[in-house]
Amino acid sequence: MTLLHDRLPGLELEHLSLGASPTPVRRLEGDLAGGAEVWLKDENVFGDGAWGGNKVRKLEWILPEARRRGVRTLFTVGGIGTHWGLACALYGREHGLRTLLGLVDQPVDDHVREQLARLGASGAELHRYRDPRRLKLAAPWLVARSTARDRRLPWYLPAGGSNAFGATAYVDAALEIAGQVEAGLLPEPATVVTAVGSGGTAAGLALGLRLAGLRTRVYGVVVNDAFPLDAPTIAGLANRTADLLVERGAALELPRLEPVNVTMRTDWLGATYGDPTPASTAAVADAERDELHLEPVYTGKALAAIRDVGGTSEMPEPILWLNTHGPR
Repeated sequence: MTLLHDRLPGLELEHLSLGASPTPVRRLEGDLAGGAEVWLKDENVFGDGAWGGNKVRKLEWILPEARRRGVRTLFTVGGIGTHWGLACALYGREHGLRTLLGLVDQPVDDHVREQLARLGASGAELHRYRDPRRLKLAAPWLVARSTARDRRLPWYLPAGGSNAFGATAYVDAALEIAGQVEAGLLPEPATVVTAVGSGGTAAGLALGLRLAGLRTRVYGVVVNDAFPLDAPTIAGLANRTADLLVERGAALELPRLEPVNVTMRTDWLGATYGDPTPASTAAVADAERDELHLEPVYTGKALAAIRDVGGTSEMPEPILWLNTHGPR
């Protein structure tokens, strides 16, 4: 039984436990965060299998829905260094599902090379394209081929698993944060900061924090320019997630989220998705000296944002930062 099921009696949405919660919280010491009061939530430790992080939380809700639908193949997309695609492939395989991955080229560094090698060893069926347009053109053929093999349609999952099922994971995680605040493990955050590569984590948090009665504001550090990840997009996904919960039996009466309720900033993106910036690279190196393991595309950029504006009126403290990087 999840915190979400406890909070919403009548909810008929199956959950599959893939990790231990709550994930720990602790205050960052020293000057790593630029002098602001920053607390860290170690989402990187979530997951009992071969990969961890926020993607695994999403799969706790996506995999049982795939089973309910009777699908045999999950079809999803991402860059050639996709953490989501790897988590989907590894956990999907453990639960009898094939994974079909449409991959788009991105700037290549050592991390991306390592991740692409992991994807190649994951058992997923990989198809690589130079840009999103070519992947979109190929998608009907990929779907038709999978359908012919399985004799049923694959279930398409957007990049990052950021549909209403995936976002539900962070509604539940927001209730977990509220429980940690209530237990005195951290102060009520004024701001919760997360990297935003597909939107599901930010959208789920925005809905869940409201459900929990916290005044905490979601601050998303956008790291992907392949599709819109602005405040209207995040608020829309949060509201679709609320609609899903109601459709599945939850007695949920909350005002609709509006774009003004969340902050999404692209200032730390760099040239394009997957492009490490000098600020993110420096943040990763400084974190490593504190034995905090990040990467320069998502979590390094989130830390760079905190170092730049943490503690200002734009990002008031105390700040709770989610470390969602999940290698094993």
